[in-house]
Amino acid sequence: MTNQIDGTPNAFTDRETWLKAFIEKIRRLFPVEHAVPENIRITCGLPSRRAFAKHQVIGECWSHTMSRDGFFEIMISPVIDDPMRVSGITAHELTHATVGLKYGHRGPFAKVARALGLEGPLTATTEGEAFKRKIAPILDALGPYPHAALLNPRSGGPSRGDPGDIPSSGAPKQGTRLLKCHCTNCGYVVRVTRKWIDDVGRPHCPHHGEMALAL
Repeated sequence: MTNQIDGTPNAFTDRETWLKAFIEKIRRLFPVEHAVPENIRITCGLPSRRAFAKHQVIGECWSHTMSRDGFFEIMISPVIDDPMRVSGITAHELTHATVGLKYGHRGPFAKVARALGLEGPLTATTEGEAFKRKIAPILDALGPYPHAALLNPRSGGPSRGDPGDIPSSGAPKQGTRLLKCHCTNCGYVVRVTRKWIDDVGRPHCPHHGEMALAL
């Protein structure tokens, strides 16, 4: 198989196989006291929120407690196709699974992320030069990431069909309807448009953090 972007040889026929192989190779780079768990699934898929927002979510790690068979579930956004960027996002999410999601981006998460060579804000790490040096031989061995980036429908990217085509089979969003968000602790209520939730996330209660979206 060849890469869809530049035609270079590719040993992997699908994204999941490539991502799984990457995890097996990056395990050895984690500190001994923080071994990557075996119960991990990884896929290229849209995150649960802000997939195409101004401040995009480009990776997610779901706790093994949320899976019926006890696996961590990692999603790498399909808007990303650069293999080094995919590597950095995967390393970030693997760190969550390895140290425990209860720590968020603090404590052991910060220690392991920096040891791997991830730089920048811990909530949105990027690949530092040390990380790139460690990962380059792995990417050379794996070959191209078999994926072409999914275009952001807000970016005005080129159309793949007739001018009247819709970009996906998903139901169209309601434009101006106000959505109700509430705090599950104290009941505090805020109404906000879908645009703002997509762009910056759900509003926060002054006392208890991010609010839930009423269904």
